[in-house]
Amino acid sequence: MTLSLPITILHFLPNSDPPYKLLQTHPSFSLLSKCKNMEDFKNVHTHFIKFGLHNTQFALSKLLEFCVTNPYGELSYALSIFNSTDDPNHVMYNMIIRGYSLSSSPSFAIDFYEKLLFSGNKPNSYTFPFLFKSCAKIMDTQMGKTIHGHVFKLGLMTDVYVHASLINMYAQNGEMDDARLVFDKSSNRDAVSFTALINGYALKGRVGDARGLFDEMPVRDVVSWNAMISGYAQVGRFEEALVLFEEMRNVNVVPSVSTLLSVLSACARVGELKLGNWVRSWIEDHRLGLNIRLVNALIDMYSKCGDVKTARMLFEGLEEKDLVSWNVMIGGYTHCGYYKDALAVFHRMQQEVIDPNDVTLLSILPACAHLGALDLGKWIHVYIDKHYQHLQNTSLWTSLINMYAKCGAIAAAKQVFQGMRTKTLASYNVMISGLAMHGDAYEALELFRKMTEEGMKPDDITFVSVLSACNHAGLVDLGREYFITMIQSYKYTPKLQHYGCMIDLLGRAGKFDEAMNMIESMEIKPDGAIWGSLLGSCRIHKNLELGEYAAKNLFELEPENPGAYVLLSNIYAGAGNWDKVASIRTFLNDQGMTKVPGCTSIEIDRVVHEFLVSDRTHQQSNEIYKMLDEVDRLLEMAGHVPDTSEVHYEMDEEWKEEKLNQHSEKLAIAFGLISTKPGTTLRIVKNLRVCGNCHEATKMISKIFNREIIARDRNRFHHFKNGSCSCLDYW
Repeated sequence: MTLSLPITILHFLPNSDPPYKLLQTHPSFSLLSKCKNMEDFKNVHTHFIKFGLHNTQFALSKLLEFCVTNPYGELSYALSIFNSTDDPNHVMYNMIIRGYSLSSSPSFAIDFYEKLLFSGNKPNSYTFPFLFKSCAKIMDTQMGKTIHGHVFKLGLMTDVYVHASLINMYAQNGEMDDARLVFDKSSNRDAVSFTALINGYALKGRVGDARGLFDEMPVRDVVSWNAMISGYAQVGRFEEALVLFEEMRNVNVVPSVSTLLSVLSACARVGELKLGNWVRSWIEDHRLGLNIRLVNALIDMYSKCGDVKTARMLFEGLEEKDLVSWNVMIGGYTHCGYYKDALAVFHRMQQEVIDPNDVTLLSILPACAHLGALDLGKWIHVYIDKHYQHLQNTSLWTSLINMYAKCGAIAAAKQVFQGMRTKTLASYNVMISGLAMHGDAYEALELFRKMTEEGMKPDDITFVSVLSACNHAGLVDLGREYFITMIQSYKYTPKLQHYGCMIDLLGRAGKFDEAMNMIESMEIKPDGAIWGSLLGSCRIHKNLELGEYAAKNLFELEPENPGAYVLLSNIYAGAGNWDKVASIRTFLNDQGMTKVPGCTSIEIDRVVHEFLVSDRTHQQSNEIYKMLDEVDRLLEMAGHVPDTSEVHYEMDEEWKEEKLNQHSEKLAIAFGLISTKPGTTLRIVKNLRVCGNCHEATKMISKIFNREIIARDRNRFHHFKNGSCSCLDYW
């Protein structure tokens, strides 16, 4: 900043101010408002000294004001000015108190208040709002009450801002009774006081009390509307938040940025895309599109509502993306099940050298878990160890356990779990569930026993994991015992998931009478998953009559689910009733329904590769099929004969064999064999239940190639090693 002030130096007596009119017209004050950094400010300060302005308390207070309130200012410099002043007045004290109330050390504001009192200066209505703000930030209610007494003695309770800040202090410290008492005793209930109390009730989750006050307000400003809308959103009552926003629109109150952020958050949670579109139009009409907080909220809203295309368009339209932008885009893809896209955005974020935070990692770890992206998951584990070890963020460690378990690395999951200093119920649930998925039923049940012995009460999710462990291992008697314990000892009413585990356990054990008795005695209507599991059990045990009954109920609940028709078709095929098989196939074709294609993924060098049945789209397709031919040749030499009964179509046996040999899991394994060193463990993830033929073939492949192959299907994990599987052929 160039300073050229051809003016006579003014000689003022120290700490004695000349007429304000003379000071206010001095050119140095206009230059002060133009400062864009501390270097400019220091130049102006030099001129204040040069022209004798530093001897006036008015000028010194203006210098302090810049340091305290301007984004380019520095509180430490303000202190140096204050400490060099012989006799600071109450305005200067107020400025320092204000500065500390806005800083990371608000307790020093109270220290300076004590200095103000001992200096002989008298506090005024500008002193107390910042003191109460400091008491709120440090949660010191007792000091707040002491200062409240000072306000009362000084007769400042009628001041609008002092009154509102006092209410706000009590409310933010959770002392709602005191906040309400201050409000009720006031004869001047202005909008600011109403809003402070409404906001306090909302933050405490007492939205009923907040709404009652809101309805009493004679005049509602945008701040009070926002306090109420955000209050509903904070306690999860999103529909009511949106209804209130509609009321706000009807009375033509112009929403603030804070209001729009609360509304977009509510839209995201309830899938209200129509209102979200209106908010977007309003933002664009009022040229708020450069506000990155609003754009980030729009990205989050669109992605959570399933419109990831629009979310991505807004994301790419940001000239400068902040960390929140990346987080909401990654989180949106994960929320909608676009896991590969989530990983792609995360990789791009890494390439642009943007450090993730805990929110990023909590969004990307589920994508790693779903895709079996273990290498990336390991990288994240190292990153967490480096940056978050000291914070002990239990959610991060729990998510890591889940990732390792679902990527087939159950030993690593156990290591993370055992290393947790503080184990939460969520971490126990994830670990028990992981052990259950891997078929380690007895270890899962032992962990459940330890958990309860340590005094931690299981919840209904815990019992889903426990019953799943029994189900995967076929432990019928233990399953019954835990089901009864859940009801009688812990007083939990069974949910569909609990019934589903038990009915699947009983059905797969061939105990159909007991399974049907349970279905008929359920207090809630069975869903498609329950009838589907029963239908699957009927296929295993070739129970045609009950299978038809289960299918009939499943068709009523899910008429457009092709899987139900395929299961029934398989039962008919197993019974040799090809006319019924043909009838179902014709019906599916006429309705345009197709079975969900089998898809298997494998991660190589942090890149996830996906394969469909008979897939030839991979760039290494020729090499993959050469390896597949070699695998089939070695399987044949080892005595493996494909079980063509699993292909329920009337076609030549040779064609049936070819169809089985090109299942997606075999293609993924072949790719893994040509892409990794001998002895490397292969981990694959399939979206459907692994078929019996592939299960037998994979057992033999593990022995022929001396590889451990860990496969995750829709229901569980299979650890293939040396010609056998951890599931003991029960899955």
